[in-house]
Amino acid sequence: MKGRLFVISGPSGCGKSTISSMLLKKAQHLKLSVSATTRKPRENEIEGEHYYFLTKDNFEKLISQNAFYEYAKVFENYYGTPVEPVKMMLEQGYDVLLEIDVQGALQIKNIDESAVLIFIMPPSLDVLKQRLISRNSESDEQLSIRLNEAATEIDKAVYYDFIVINDKLEECFDKVYEIYTRQSCS
Repeated sequence: MKGRLFVISGPSGCGKSTISSMLLKKAQHLKLSVSATTRKPRENEIEGEHYYFLTKDNFEKLISQNAFYEYAKVFENYYGTPVEPVKMMLEQGYDVLLEIDVQGALQIKNIDESAVLIFIMPPSLDVLKQRLISRNSESDEQLSIRLNEAATEIDKAVYYDFIVINDKLEECFDKVYEIYTRQSCS
């Protein structure tokens, strides 16, 4: 049986990476799609595990070859989901998790109506701001950009199949895991 696409999105700092990691540890038939990006790697990121780090020229060449399910330019960098590894995992019967931005998620839903879109919602913009500040990875200007983008992304949550508020991490994860188990093809 062919697998199914699952998409987790939400604003920067909402906890989507943590929830995705927890889901991947618990769900045996779920594999992570590794995205490609043109941004520089962060300190602990590993090529091929966290992202495929590409030059802008290479990324644009792959766009022209239709090598991405979806792609978007976010904060001056490209991000995209390579087609081939995802296709292979789906054909092997695995469900595939895409942790991507809202633009990409909506592109995926247009390509594959059976994809399950889950939006991780922060309890409030104030809480989100505190989470971003505590990461200590953005300048004041970047923080402002991310908060403005968060408001735009939250407005698009209505296009998702499920919205889960991340007020308490364990409760949020339990809800996401329940959605996965009910919607999974495995």
